[in-house]
Amino acid sequence: MQLISAIHEAIGNTPMARLSRITRAHGAQGNIFAKLEYLNPGFSKKDRVALAMIEEAERAGLLRPGQPVVELTSGNTGTGLAIVCACKGYPFIACMSKGNSMERARMMRALGAEVVLVNQLPGSAKGQVSGADLAKVEERAREIARARNAFRADQFQLAACAHAHERHTAQEMWEQTGGNIDVFVDFVGSGSTFGGCAKALKAHNPALRCYVAEPAAAAVYAGQAATQRGHKIQGGGYAMDLPLLDKSLIDGCIQVTDEEAIQTARELARLEGAFVGFSSGANVCAALKLLTGEARGKNIALTLNDSGLKYLSTDLFE
Repeated sequence: MQLISAIHEAIGNTPMARLSRITRAHGAQGNIFAKLEYLNPGFSKKDRVALAMIEEAERAGLLRPGQPVVELTSGNTGTGLAIVCACKGYPFIACMSKGNSMERARMMRALGAEVVLVNQLPGSAKGQVSGADLAKVEERAREIARARNAFRADQFQLAACAHAHERHTAQEMWEQTGGNIDVFVDFVGSGSTFGGCAKALKAHNPALRCYVAEPAAAAVYAGQAATQRGHKIQGGGYAMDLPLLDKSLIDGCIQVTDEEAIQTARELARLEGAFVGFSSGANVCAALKLLTGEARGKNIALTLNDSGLKYLSTDLFE
C-alpha cells in the first residue's frame, strides 16, 4: 500500500465491483459494474470535484494562500472541500439547506468547516430539497463570497468538476473493466459526473450509450414537467438546467421513484454489503430497469455515490 503525506492524496482510484447478487435477485440479464465512490476519505464521489476545484484554482492563480473558500452544498461536496481545505490551509464555509440530512453538517463541522444552514421555502418538506430551496442557498453563498472576499468553489459552474470525472473517474472505469462497458447511467446532481464520464467514455467508444436517471416527479431531462416541489433522493434531481451536463451526450432518461430508490439502496446493503445512500439506490435501480429492458445482456457502469452513514437520521434504513 502507498504511503501518503496528506489525506486528500487518498481521493480517487476507488475499486470497482460487479453487483452480481442484486442483478440475479431481479432476474436481470447483464452486468452492473459499480465504482465504489463511498470509499473516498469523505465517503462520496464529491471528494474528486472538491480536489479538482481547489487545485485548478491554485494553478490558475485564482486562490491565494489562506483565502477563504465558500460553496453551496447538499453536504457531500462540502465534506470533500472541508477535507481538502484542511489539508491545504484554507478556511472553508459551507452553505447547506436545512432540508439535507444533519449528519453531513456535523461531519463538515468536525472537519473544521463553518456551516451556514439556510431555511427551506415555506411548505417544503425536510429531506426534500427542491431547486427553489437550492436557489436560496445559492443566494447566501454569493453573499458570503462577497462579504469575505472568498473563492467561490462553484460545483454547478466550474469546469474543474467535470474534468475530475472526465480525466479520472471515467478513465479508472475503463481500465478496471478492460473497456468492457456498453452503457453508463447516472443520477444527476450538479451534472459533472454525467458530463465528465459520458464525454470520456464516448471518446473511448462512440457507440456506448449514456443514460440520465431522474426522480419520477422531476424528470425535466426527459421533457416532463416537475409534478411536485421536492423528492427524497438527496443530492440531485433539482429540476434545473445544469451547465456542466452536455445534453447531446444523453441517449435516454430513466425515471426512479423515491420508493424504488429507497428499496434498491436497502437491497444493496442486504445483498451486496454496500451501505450507500439514496442516489446510489437510484443509479442501480435505473441500471436494473435497463437490464430488464432495452439494455438486456449489456454491461452497465455507474457510481455508488456516498455512504449510508450520511442518512441515518432519515427514513432510508428504518
